[in-house]
Amino acid sequence: MNNKEAVNKKRSNKRFPFYRFKGTHREIGLQHGEACRDLIERHLGLAVDRLQRQHDIALPEILEETLKYRKYVKEYSPFLDDEIVGIAKGANISIEEAYLLQVRAEINRCFKAENECTTFAVAPESTKEGATIIGQNADLPEFYSSISIIKEVEPEEGKATLMLTPAGQVSYIGINNSGMGVFANFLECEGWREGYPRYMFSRFALTHDSVEDAVKGLRSLTRASSRNLIMSDKNGVIANLETTVTEDALLNPKNGILAHANHYLSDELANKERSKGHLLNNSKIRQQRMEQLLLEKKGEITVDIMKEIMRDRENYPNCLCQVPGDESMQAPGDSGGDIVTFASVIAEPESGRMWVAMGPPNEYEYHSYSFTR
Repeated sequence: MNNKEAVNKKRSNKRFPFYRFKGTHREIGLQHGEACRDLIERHLGLAVDRLQRQHDIALPEILEETLKYRKYVKEYSPFLDDEIVGIAKGANISIEEAYLLQVRAEINRCFKAENECTTFAVAPESTKEGATIIGQNADLPEFYSSISIIKEVEPEEGKATLMLTPAGQVSYIGINNSGMGVFANFLECEGWREGYPRYMFSRFALTHDSVEDAVKGLRSLTRASSRNLIMSDKNGVIANLETTVTEDALLNPKNGILAHANHYLSDELANKERSKGHLLNNSKIRQQRMEQLLLEKKGEITVDIMKEIMRDRENYPNCLCQVPGDESMQAPGDSGGDIVTFASVIAEPESGRMWVAMGPPNEYEYHSYSFTR
């Protein structure tokens, strides 16, 4: 589908289901599991099927691997282990199966690399209304559009969060009620190991009040895998943390703007990059395009302008917005080439608001979500 076709096609108003979970973390997990049981079962089935199709590994072998990560979750964020236990009970699945939904990236990475996502952050001085705007085009297998949710989590202790997550996951991308936003990208490096799972980095960061404190916390983790996190806080600070399992590099904004695709940008970690060929080229083109569009609108950027930027398909097939039927973001000839922009999220964390499109944003409208209180 070219740009003109995308513009002329009427956008769907369909949206992700929204849930509000409140109480102890065990109760929150239980509510999540019960409310989303059908979606969780489907998520689990699709995740297992994809792993087995691509890697020819037996389910007992997959599940045995998942619990190797649990001790690290208990060490650094025992409240998330409580939620996972609650999800397992509420959804009537095993603890191992519930953990698989949290560590599927680590399990999959043992065998295969994929590109995922383009993120951005714009500091107050570069937006029209003087408020930080941050967000992401989230690129995963197409089925994630049908099994993901928006959830507001209000624990008895700790910060409330508003996140987009696949059903059954305790963490993906979003904001907290202290004005922080955290979005994330896949990065490819060597040395992945047992440790704290990458998808949980976002929720862990959102337990903090500031980017500075979140960075300190993330640096303290025994990380299982690499991850890029782009973050903002209520003081108007934006920063980008690139990580390997043992190292990291902090990138600061230029002209009040940050953007990140799926390759290392810092000089310190450039030699850690393991993406190559089509995957690396795709990431570089998306990186350049996002930076270009943000700089062109510097000082004028609003949520509505960001919606149009996130719909951009100018550099097809290496475009910011991937739709079903596009040429794969994976290497030519690779199987499982079903990566699309399954969701697009734009947030103003200081105001506690997110706008989310359920699928490629050139085909779906954005809908607004805010903290209940």
